Amino acid sequence: MAVAIRLARGGAKKRPYYRIVVADTRARRDGKFIEKIGHYNPMLEKDDENRVSFDAERVKHWLGEGAKPSDRIARFLEAAGILEAKTRNNPNKGTPGQRALDLIVNCLLYTSPSPRDS
Repeated sequence: MAVAIRLARGGAKKRPYYRIVVADTRARRDGKFIEKIGHYNPMLEKDDENRVSFDAERVKHWLGEGAKPSDRIARFLEAAGILEAKTRNNPNKGTPGQRALDLIVNCLLYTSPSPRDS
């Protein structure tokens, strides 16, 4: 059975609250889980100590059993020093897309020169 450490959403509309759970990967996001090991409240300030809390011993146990953390959980674990930090590099993030490039080219080609250029 493939096991994942992931977030299960709770809370009201526009007021998210997540449980950090260990679940079978085939289970639904908010469905059946094996164990609840913490919680995450994104509505709190980033420097608030209650924003993310989890049982580090249980996390280490499940990682030892082969559980794969989701991307968000992996970042939490890296911040806590449980997982080794991964280097992330996305050099294409800031480059404009094809549609924006086409617009730029069209603007440069089809704009008439201003009278001050002469």
